[in-house]
Amino acid sequence: MARGRSEQVLARRYTEGGAADGGRRPDEVIVEEPLEIRLDGQRAATTMRTPGHDFELAVGFCFTDGLLAGAPVVSCRYCGTGSAVETEFNVVSVGTGGAAPAPEARLGTTSSSCGICGSTQLDDLRARLEPLPPHEPWDPQVLHAVTEKVRADQELFSRTGAAHAAASFDRTGAIDVVREDIGRHNAVDKVVGRLLLDGRLPASGHGLFVSGRASFEMVQKAWAAGFEAVIAVSAPSALAVETATAAGLTLAGFVRGQAFNVYA
Repeated sequence: MARGRSEQVLARRYTEGGAADGGRRPDEVIVEEPLEIRLDGQRAATTMRTPGHDFELAVGFCFTDGLLAGAPVVSCRYCGTGSAVETEFNVVSVGTGGAAPAPEARLGTTSSSCGICGSTQLDDLRARLEPLPPHEPWDPQVLHAVTEKVRADQELFSRTGAAHAAASFDRTGAIDVVREDIGRHNAVDKVVGRLLLDGRLPASGHGLFVSGRASFEMVQKAWAAGFEAVIAVSAPSALAVETATAAGLTLAGFVRGQAFNVYA
């Protein structure tokens, strides 16, 4: 499954003053469904996502959350207690041939809005991730241009107004991968998963764009993937700034128009 999904529903539009603008008419809304992620057949997590690029999401999640522990991905498939059709393509199993440690399943369902917030602390990241190699400052003009380029590629957002985007870009501002999802963390995992499946991690010489705020989780995923920068349309959190500083990662927020703030 490739593109993110949307559906047509009927809605009645009200104009200023509370008057109904005619009868009900079709409107396009984003699809949100649970995806159960399994690692070597064992449940690792369930997340609410927009169907599309599910293999990338599952692989990216396992990688950025440290579940692979360096083990290579040898397979990725839809599965469940029955066929993929019976589970409605909502179960994906990532296989390492048993090389990865057995995952501890997350309790409950991860929401699309905040990912697994607070599940990994900064001390844990320092224990499993090395600081990034020093890198040259990023050209401000490149960062400005990336924001506009990604906006032009946000097809699902243009149809529904409800999708977050993440994208990888190089130092010239060229966009490699753009992914959309109802969840910010899912969009990032889809980008990371694509790069991992293509054998392109760590993402040295590349930055990560996120369409929302720069939370701790966005920065820790970027650090795990080896990105040198994270740029966000909105603000970072204090923990995100602390994490970027520990990683040696450039963190910019409010990247809109011709201005932005650099926090790390």
